[in-house]
Amino acid sequence: MEKKAVDKFIKSNSFEHFHVFNNFEKNEIIQTLIELKKDLKKFSDNKKKIILKAIADISSTEEGDKIFKLKDNTIAELKSLDKEDYLEYLYHRYRYEIFPKAKEIDHYPPCLQIEPSSVCNFRCIFCFETDKTFTNKKNGFMGTMDFDNFKNIIDDAQGNIQFLTLASRGEPLVSKSINKMISYTNGKFLNLKLNTNASLFTEEICHTILSDTVKTLVISADAAEKEEYAKIRVNGDLNKIVKNLEMLNSIKEKHYKKSKIITRVSGVNFSKDQNFKKMLSFWNDYVDQIVFVKYNPWENSYLAPENDIDEACSDLWRRMFIWWDKKVNPCDVDYKSKLSVGVFENSISDIWKSNNYNTLRKKHLEKNRKELTPCKSCTVI
Repeated sequence: MEKKAVDKFIKSNSFEHFHVFNNFEKNEIIQTLIELKKDLKKFSDNKKKIILKAIADISSTEEGDKIFKLKDNTIAELKSLDKEDYLEYLYHRYRYEIFPKAKEIDHYPPCLQIEPSSVCNFRCIFCFETDKTFTNKKNGFMGTMDFDNFKNIIDDAQGNIQFLTLASRGEPLVSKSINKMISYTNGKFLNLKLNTNASLFTEEICHTILSDTVKTLVISADAAEKEEYAKIRVNGDLNKIVKNLEMLNSIKEKHYKKSKIITRVSGVNFSKDQNFKKMLSFWNDYVDQIVFVKYNPWENSYLAPENDIDEACSDLWRRMFIWWDKKVNPCDVDYKSKLSVGVFENSISDIWKSNNYNTLRKKHLEKNRKELTPCKSCTVI
């Protein structure tokens, strides 16, 4: 990799490091979106309004917190789609990025995270899976989602939510139904992500992932050296992860050459010993993107010291989590569901707009997140 690209990554942002190895022409995408405005007649008036606002923002030189701009990852996701889907994607991307800043909701969350499994085969040092009161099966937190429950959630989300992630507290591939689950989502979402530690890959799961179903595959990794990886991702073996990614890429090259799947390594900026430059050079051979997110005290958010943050959490307007047992939660920092807003039965929309959810939003807007656990110790804004 060229040194210039590495330097750009290192200096990008103290909160989040993000690098896309494949560069796309932003002006070309903007021009395409402007030309596609002629197709707006197929959308509702509300969608038209948001799409036009999004196009106006990206075409403008105006800056500001609530001004929508095309980021590198957004451009990459657009390029992975057919042009006929660009405007629909833009509508949902605008909601995902701007609604949390404007503190606005509509009928559905911009993003839905479904948990196929709360069980994980790793014990990463910064993760809630190290909390034995959580992983003790007697306490009721451990389990995998029943396929029929998954199917009902997908049926309700289809046509209403386009950004969906399969992952939350555990490793999704632990679920014995994961192949069937992924296959059931085929063709139903513009942006389906699968988050995994990639340790449980088989040829079957690789084929399922690559069969034009998963749009973004996110591999959790935080190091480029075997010893450091094993220290952070306890129970993990970097060599095995690399072999699994080589298998995935080999299957892709042989059977799915036209696949537009985006592959990303996502790590946690946990230690000063982590070498981002080595990460870039190492993972460049295996994935399209690499990102580092700021560390948050996930490993036991209920015991973490209270902080001075009083800004409202963006997740309350951005995403909804549905656990393996259908329990609905506003975030996974609250991994024991002390803030649970309900149980999914047949309507994502009803829960998203419920009094329980709105009460949480109101608390945050009134700068009273210190009254909530674990919000008072969380660093997400």
